[in-house]
Amino acid sequence: MDWKIIYEDLKAQNWVILLILSSISYFLLSPSKTLGTILGGFLIIANFKVFQHTIRRAFSPDGLLMSKKISIIAKYYFRLFVLGVIIFVLINEGLVDPIGLAIGLSTVVISIVITGISMALNTFTKEAS
Repeated sequence: MDWKIIYEDLKAQNWVILLILSSISYFLLSPSKTLGTILGGFLIIANFKVFQHTIRRAFSPDGLLMSKKISIIAKYYFRLFVLGVIIFVLINEGLVDPIGLAIGLSTVVISIVITGISMALNTFTKEAS
């Protein structure tokens, strides 16, 4: 399967999952946890987009490494550091509940797991027929 198709599916699933998690959080959890879920989802979706952009620019369409490895690693750790600072500020200032934030931060992981299971089931059903 082509990465562009998979990535477009992941982007759509990320937003749908965030909407579902936020809706459930709105009706079942406190406002602080709901805000944490929403902000966590926005943070991780933005983080995923920046990561994808970095990887896409690092490699040519043929899969050859175009950037220096140290540059890719530095960008990775810088992005991780910025994400950590934002999460620290949100929790330290009491703006969001850590549990709600963790729920929101799991948005992309849930999306990737669903995509993986879906691809495995598609492969299994094609082999079975």
